[in-house]
Amino acid sequence: MHPQVRQEEPGDCPICGMPLEPVRPESAADDPELVDMRRRLVASLCLAVPVVLLSMGRPLLELVLGPPLPSVPMRWLEWLFTTPVVLWAAAPFFARAWASVINRRLNMFSLIGLGVGVAYAYSTAAIVIPGLFPESFRDASGAVPVYFESAAVIVTLVLLGQVLELRARQRTGDALRSLLDLAPPVAIRLTDCGHERQVPVSAISVGDRLRVRPGDKIPVDGEVLDGNSHVDESMLTGESVPVEKQGGDEVIAGTVNGTGMMIIRAARVGADTLLARIVQVVAEAQRSRAPVQSLADRVAGLFVPAVIAVAVLAWLFWAWLGPDPRMANGLLAAVAVLIIACPCALGLATPMSITVAMGRGAGLGILFRNAAVIESLAEVDTVVLDKTGTLTRGEPAVTAIEVGGDADERALLRLASGLEAASEHPLGAAIVAEAESRKVDRGVATGFEAVPGHGVAGRVDDRPVVIGNQSFLAARGVCGFESVASRADALRDGGNTVVAVAVDGRVAGIMAIGDPIRDSAAGAIDALHRAGLRVVMLTGDNAVTAKAVADRLGIDEVVAEVRPEDKQVAVRDIQARGGRVAMVGDGINDAPALAAADVGMAMGSGTDVAMESADVTLVRSDLRAVLVARALSEATRRNIRQNLFFAFVYNAVGVPVAAGVLYPFLGLTLSPMLAAAAMSASSVSVITNALRLRRAKIDA
Repeated sequence: MHPQVRQEEPGDCPICGMPLEPVRPESAADDPELVDMRRRLVASLCLAVPVVLLSMGRPLLELVLGPPLPSVPMRWLEWLFTTPVVLWAAAPFFARAWASVINRRLNMFSLIGLGVGVAYAYSTAAIVIPGLFPESFRDASGAVPVYFESAAVIVTLVLLGQVLELRARQRTGDALRSLLDLAPPVAIRLTDCGHERQVPVSAISVGDRLRVRPGDKIPVDGEVLDGNSHVDESMLTGESVPVEKQGGDEVIAGTVNGTGMMIIRAARVGADTLLARIVQVVAEAQRSRAPVQSLADRVAGLFVPAVIAVAVLAWLFWAWLGPDPRMANGLLAAVAVLIIACPCALGLATPMSITVAMGRGAGLGILFRNAAVIESLAEVDTVVLDKTGTLTRGEPAVTAIEVGGDADERALLRLASGLEAASEHPLGAAIVAEAESRKVDRGVATGFEAVPGHGVAGRVDDRPVVIGNQSFLAARGVCGFESVASRADALRDGGNTVVAVAVDGRVAGIMAIGDPIRDSAAGAIDALHRAGLRVVMLTGDNAVTAKAVADRLGIDEVVAEVRPEDKQVAVRDIQARGGRVAMVGDGINDAPALAAADVGMAMGSGTDVAMESADVTLVRSDLRAVLVARALSEATRRNIRQNLFFAFVYNAVGVPVAAGVLYPFLGLTLSPMLAAAAMSASSVSVITNALRLRRAKIDA
C-alpha cells in the first residue's frame, strides 16, 4: 500500500489495491480480512483441484478408453466447481479491479479481474451457447474448448499471495503490541497518608508517588525518591549490565527492577513515556517504508489498456476483412488475445522466486519477513551495526585478571568469587561465573558487607578481602593500588569496568569486566569491507567503550551515546546522504532504527520485538549471515528478472499471433485452446526457472 493514503476506516489502497496499513497497533485478534481471505483460499483450493483433474484427466481417459468421450457432463462439472471460485472466492479481486477502473489507476488486480473474467465468461459461453462458435474452433469431439481450470488456478494463486501479505501485516502489529506489553498494567500508588493502593497504569498522573517492588516492571518514566536498586534497562538501552539507581536518578517505563525496593515520582505518563514514543516511532517508520513494486505492477498501467486495445482491434479487423463467419471469428480472435495475455505467468514470476528463496534462506539460517526486502537488500551499500548483543555477546564477563607480586590467579579468583557469591551486583555475578567456567572452587565467606556503588568486603577462608574501586579500598585502609594503577587505566581505555581485589590489607590484583566481542565479529567486518560495504556502529554505550570496540574491529564510523529514539534519526541521516542502509540489531532499543532502515536485520538471539520489527532474522546470530543474505537477494533478483522475461516474451509473441497478425501472410491463427496452452507453457517456464534457486550457489 502507499503510505500517503489515509482514511478513517479499513480498506484497500486506491492506487495499488493492496490493504491499507493501520496507523496504530490494533488488538491481538486475527485480522478479519486475513480470516476471510484464508477461508476463501481453502474453499478455492478444494474446488480448483477437481477442476484441474477434470481438465487434465480427459486425454488420459481417451488414451485408455478411446475417443471420443462424452464431454458435456465433465464440462458442466468443471463449470459447477469453478463458478463458486470465480463468483465468491474472487469477488474481492473483481471489486478491486473495478475500483482501479473507477479511480483510473490500473494495477495487478486489473489484470487478474480481466484474465479470470474472460476465461470464465468464454468457457461458460462455450457450454451454454456452443452454437455461437464455428466448426474450425471445435475439437475432435465437436465441442468448443473450455478454460475453467485457468480461472480457478489463477484465483487460488492470488488468494495464496494475499494470505501471505496479510500475515506479514499482522506480524507488524504484533511487534508494536509487544512493545506496549512491556509496560505493566497496574502499579502501586502511595496515598498522602502513606497507604498503598493498586491502580491501573492509565490512572497514574504526573507527580504521583509509586512503590516499585523487587522484580517488578517500572510502570512510568519517573525519578527515584527513596531506596536504591539495580535496574535492568537492556530491553530499552541495549546495555547488558544493570544500572544502579538511587535518589534523584531517572527510571524508564518497562524496565525491570532488581532486588531493591524503590519509591519513585511519576514524571512522564501515557503517550509521553519513552516506551510510548518508541512505539510511535516504530509505527511511523514501518508505514513510511515504501513498498517495492514489482515490474508487473509498474507496467500494468500500459499493459492492460494495450491488451484490451489489441483485442478490440483484432475483433474489428476480423469482422471487417476476415473470412466468414466474420463476427464469430472476430470474437474468438479477441478471446484468444485476452486468454494468452492472462496474467498467470506474470503473477507467478515474483511469488515463485520469492517462495523458493525464502525456503533456501531458512535452510541457511536466514528468515526473510516479506518479498520486498529481497529486492532492497541487494541494493544496500552501508551496514549499520548495534554493539551490545550484535558485535558483542551482550552479557558482562571477566575479560582479564591481573595479579601483583607472587599472587596466584586461581587463588585470587577463589577468594573474589567466594565473597561475590553473596552479592547481588551483576559485576559480582560475572566474577562468580568466571570461577565456575574455570572450575575454581569458591572460598567460604563470612561477615559479608556491601556498600552500593562502591564495593564489598568480608572474610574469605578467614582472610580479610575487599573488592571495589580505588576510593573504596582507600577508605578501608588498603594500600598498594599504585602498583596496578597504570594497567587499570589501560583496561578502562579498552572499555572495561575495573575492580581491585585486596587481600590482607594489600591489593593483590585487578579484574576487568566487560562485554566480550563475538568470535565471528572481526572476520565478518573484514568480509563486509571486501564486499564493498561501509560499516557503521550505532550504540547507546559510552564513547570510550564504543571506540575501543570499533578500533579492534576496523569499523569505519562510530555513533555513540544515542538514545533509542535517536537511533532512527541516525539511520535517516545516513539515508539522507545517499546511503542504502541495512541495520543489524538485537534489542528493543534497536526497533525504531530497524524499522527505519531500508533493510532491518535482527540477530536470532535478540528480543522478539527486534525480530518482529526487522525485515530479516539471522537465526544463528552470525554477522557473516548478512553477506549470505545479500548474495541470496542478488540471486533472487536475477531469477525474478528472468521469470518476468519469460512471461513478457510469451505475451509479446503470443498476443500478436492470437490477434491474427500472421494470417494474411501464412494463413495461421491461434485458437483459444492453443492460447491457453501457450499461457500454461509460460507458467511452466517460470516455475522451472524459479526452482533453480534451490541449487544456486550462494557465496558469503
